[in-house]
Amino acid sequence: MKKTKLGLSIFGLTVGLFALNFSVNAAEPTLTEAEFEKAKTLYFQRCAGCHGVLRKGATGKNLEPKSTIKLGQKRLEQIIAYGTEGGMNNFDDIFSKEEIKIVSTFIQMEAPVPPEMSLSMMREATKEFVALKDYPTKPLHGLNWENFFVVIERDAGKAAIIDGDTKKIVTHLDTGYAVHVIKGLEHHNSDKPEVEVGRFWYTIGRDGKVNKIDLWQTPDKMLVAETKMAYDARDIAVSGDGKYVIAGGYWPPHFVIMDAETLNPLKVVSSRGVNVDGDYVNEARVAAIYTTPNDPTFMVAIKELGQMWQVDYSDIANLRIDQIDSAKFLHDGFFDPTGRYFQIAANASNKMVIVDTKTRKLEKMIDVDKLPHPGPGANWTDAKCGPVGATTHLGVGLVSVWGNDPMGHPDQAWKLCYEVETDGPGAFIRTHENSQYVWADQLKHPEPEVQQSVQVFDKKTHEIVKTIRVTEDEGKAALHMEFNKGGTEVWVSVWNRSDSKNPTGEIVIYDAKTLEEIGRIKGLTTPTGKFNVYNRMHHKT
Repeated sequence: MKKTKLGLSIFGLTVGLFALNFSVNAAEPTLTEAEFEKAKTLYFQRCAGCHGVLRKGATGKNLEPKSTIKLGQKRLEQIIAYGTEGGMNNFDDIFSKEEIKIVSTFIQMEAPVPPEMSLSMMREATKEFVALKDYPTKPLHGLNWENFFVVIERDAGKAAIIDGDTKKIVTHLDTGYAVHVIKGLEHHNSDKPEVEVGRFWYTIGRDGKVNKIDLWQTPDKMLVAETKMAYDARDIAVSGDGKYVIAGGYWPPHFVIMDAETLNPLKVVSSRGVNVDGDYVNEARVAAIYTTPNDPTFMVAIKELGQMWQVDYSDIANLRIDQIDSAKFLHDGFFDPTGRYFQIAANASNKMVIVDTKTRKLEKMIDVDKLPHPGPGANWTDAKCGPVGATTHLGVGLVSVWGNDPMGHPDQAWKLCYEVETDGPGAFIRTHENSQYVWADQLKHPEPEVQQSVQVFDKKTHEIVKTIRVTEDEGKAALHMEFNKGGTEVWVSVWNRSDSKNPTGEIVIYDAKTLEEIGRIKGLTTPTGKFNVYNRMHHKT
């Protein structure tokens, strides 16, 4: 047996902190130590989110050797290079041929197990860049910060702040690797002055780094604090009273409650446990985390357990956690317009799970199609069904729309209202209360012309009114839509699939009424999620 040291730099720590060795079978398949380290990093950065650090599968398939060896090296290389109709991206324009080869070999070998992370380690990683006493009492830049867009620059490990009025990039902020979500304090349930709601934003990187952003600062000082709560993470939320920040780990599988002012970690709770099938799960990852609009609680999705945990933060020393069984694998979700019901996708079960946050119980599970993925979701009002919610799907080109108003439209509530066929599987859907249209991307289709287009359908007719080819550049893809403050513009990201040394990604801006292009913002690296300050702080979808 050949011994290969796990390079902990990919988990955000120096090798000096640990001296852990893992056995790698060097017979067949085999990699050199350098190839193993490189493949491990590539897998962690690009594959672990869907397939798991231990490769047991979730949104993506199980990639343990018992599954992958049967497929063989050649077939694995084809799958990674060209993707699948089931929703996996093609990686031939992301990985080199050599990288595809070594990753294909790597997933036929036993998965290395990363280390745990203690509360003391998190506190050692906590930094304050601007002292609380130096926070300004009013914005220092004279810009309309409520119409700022906070934009993830995925592969650069940055977040860009863009002025929605002038369309100029205010600054690029160094954050964790591949920031997944950025959230701020929303107007609901807050005792903060309304003028301050939306001022502070918090990022979570896939490397578990948490950053605090102050939009009132001058651009060079907007990054005010940071910490690290995991090696692999996906979501974050701010308590309604503005006192706490909660972030969830993919590895280690836990969630951490931090002081919202300083980011000092206060409490760690493991998410390992027994799933809805009665099996113990070691890698029970925390996926979506949201703050309930009407109660002092967080909604925490425990992906592999198939459970929603409603965590009461009114007394963090004695946490009350209601564990609500539903279905696997819980991924991402959004609230209905009233803020009472949380609507979340159970990918592997092809269901949308509805939780009543008032009773803290499961309300309903709606059968939808293959691998639902609503992203930040979309709510609007339909002429027949009343208030509705919707999701795209990673596994099929389809938007499913259901009623979500049990008080006003009980006959339509939690039932499919209608479906809209799209040209390809998508990851994000968005609309605005002032728009007659709903936008859906098709990021998960392997064909470039589909992957580079978004589709728009009418709320009244349910018909697709336009397919917009956002980009035709080789190796680029269109994804994630966001409206501006007034709902008059729609911003669509273009992934450039390159590093920060060649920032050819851009955001394309469309007139929300005519659907015509009105501008482009260039100089961005794989811009992904975009979060308009006003819309997010006022719960506009």
